[in-house]
Amino acid sequence: MKQFLLLILIGFTSLSYAGDKVLVFSKTDGYRHKSIEVGAEAIKKLGSENQFEVFHTEDASLFTYKNLKEYQLVIFLNTTKNVLNESQEQAFKKYINKGGSFLGVHAATDTEFNWPWYNKLVGAYFLSHPKQCEATMHVQDGEHEATKHLNETWVKHDEWYNFKNISDAINVVLTVDEDSYEGGENGDFHPIAWYQEFDGGRMFYTALGHTKESYTNPKFLNHLLGGIIYCLNRK
Repeated sequence: MKQFLLLILIGFTSLSYAGDKVLVFSKTDGYRHKSIEVGAEAIKKLGSENQFEVFHTEDASLFTYKNLKEYQLVIFLNTTKNVLNESQEQAFKKYINKGGSFLGVHAATDTEFNWPWYNKLVGAYFLSHPKQCEATMHVQDGEHEATKHLNETWVKHDEWYNFKNISDAINVVLTVDEDSYEGGENGDFHPIAWYQEFDGGRMFYTALGHTKESYTNPKFLNHLLGGIIYCLNRK
């Protein structure tokens, strides 16, 4: 009987997640990361393994509320500069206001600089970066889905963003240690990944994910998956 009930529970859990749809958006109007295509494929693989369906596009005309409301999560994967027009911005804002979720990867903070609402949503804007290198990160919240698989520190090669206009409302889960590399400009507490509930929805951002190699790195993929799970509000 217990085994039968367990099978029912597993089946119910699978069915309850079967409708989760994720839109990966990777339009660029500035620098284009070579990791976009492998990143999109990696997210699709995470979806097939974790019961969410992934659609990848660079077509901003799909940003209507009628279309966006079909998705439980919109991911900005290394978007750059101005990727939405005014009507598309308003549709995306309405989507968040109505309970939609947003996840930004790396250059998502190098996007929509002329839209103050987006700055508050994503949590900060890109300022600069030194050359790619290895650096040490510190886990600030080991209970979050995006970091609970990590030890207290994580050493990774990536491109380390400095930020401006950092929101006071974000909940930081990872910081990078500026003593472990050259070129940091945010001081002793340099956020690198965070989350928040904002304006009706929820969001997660990670500054990691510049390199192609990130998308075959198990720790990074689990970090990214944890952010997705948070945004999908899975328990």
